[in-house]
Amino acid sequence: MRAVVAAGGAALLLAVAFAPDAAAQAQSEPSEFRQLQGDPRVPLQSLHPIVEQVLPAVVNVSVATKDAEESELAAPDEDDKALPTSPFEEFLRRYFGGQSPQSPSHRAEPRGLEQVALGSGFIIDPMGYVVTNNHLVEEAGTITVVLQDNSRHPARLVGRDALTDVALLKIDSDGKLPYVRWGDSDAAQVGDWVMAVGNPFGLGGTVTVGIISARGRNIDSGPYDDYLQIDAPMNRGNSGGPTFNLDGEVIGINAAILSPSGGSIGIGFAIPSSVAKPVNDQLKAHGTVERGGLGVQIQRLTPEIAKSLGRDEAQGALVAALTADSPAAKAGVRQGDIVLAFAGKKIAEPRDLSLAVATAPIGKEASLTVWRDGQGARAPFHDRPHAEERRNCARRRAV
Repeated sequence: MRAVVAAGGAALLLAVAFAPDAAAQAQSEPSEFRQLQGDPRVPLQSLHPIVEQVLPAVVNVSVATKDAEESELAAPDEDDKALPTSPFEEFLRRYFGGQSPQSPSHRAEPRGLEQVALGSGFIIDPMGYVVTNNHLVEEAGTITVVLQDNSRHPARLVGRDALTDVALLKIDSDGKLPYVRWGDSDAAQVGDWVMAVGNPFGLGGTVTVGIISARGRNIDSGPYDDYLQIDAPMNRGNSGGPTFNLDGEVIGINAAILSPSGGSIGIGFAIPSSVAKPVNDQLKAHGTVERGGLGVQIQRLTPEIAKSLGRDEAQGALVAALTADSPAAKAGVRQGDIVLAFAGKKIAEPRDLSLAVATAPIGKEASLTVWRDGQGARAPFHDRPHAEERRNCARRRAV
């Protein structure tokens, strides 16, 4: 399937190709990222040159609200230190119980009816655009960004996306501000060194180091979970801060930790740049995020279903239902088809397809490969883009 999703009601072009069972999806070409890491046999002497380069662009984010109910979300005391400190944490704690991943944002003691939350962010543009977490600013009354020179700047919320937990702020300055660049999280591998910088417990400018412990973590915080798991220590106040590779590029946004007490136990989660950057670009351009959709409901492929459809591997996303007149329906996709790849990305499970469709560049072509008993066809069509809605329902997900 070739899909073109354009803003403003422009046409959506889809074509679908059917692949034989033995056809394996091509893996992405090896990048130069691993070579840039240097010889693994050479011990890493110091990260100071990288820290010196990126630290000026990492900021503290202070959020104040005037809601009297916020006083209930004060920093926990010794008898109540595991209570959730944001709606994001409350959802995760309900799902995971006492071992809930929680957003590492720190809330200070309330002053009257004012509640202050402390987190982190980073400047991604010399004109003063600051990236942080949505859960940190979603209930904000006023937002203040504090730079490394301790200068304080009122910030405007440009836009936010609750589904990916990304928000974009704007501050004004007399001159160009220091900034950092996005890196390629898809090129980052388990075992690669990473560096987290942020504002733990309001201390500001704190650097921690670790490795990527795992990729593609799903902590059930939303439909697009694809977290990098890192062991660089993160604590309350690190929310919204950057995860850097050894080239000083941002490959993640620190968003959650797994901890029984709120302190670091070496299990942190960062939103990969492959998810965050497209969202950031749309927020900067439009203030909102627009996503396309295929108009299908998908579910996990079990070994039994895979065997009944003639496949040896239970990988892919099974099309359980289609919306009438949807892009997928007009392209010739049928109930019972198995989606194997989208835009060159291998689809191993339904979550992969949801994420791939959501992050596909608007207005660009993409391809969809499906399995249907070895039969092949290609059917182009035009249609209007459909607004994306995703909801888990009896293990099915709309895409």
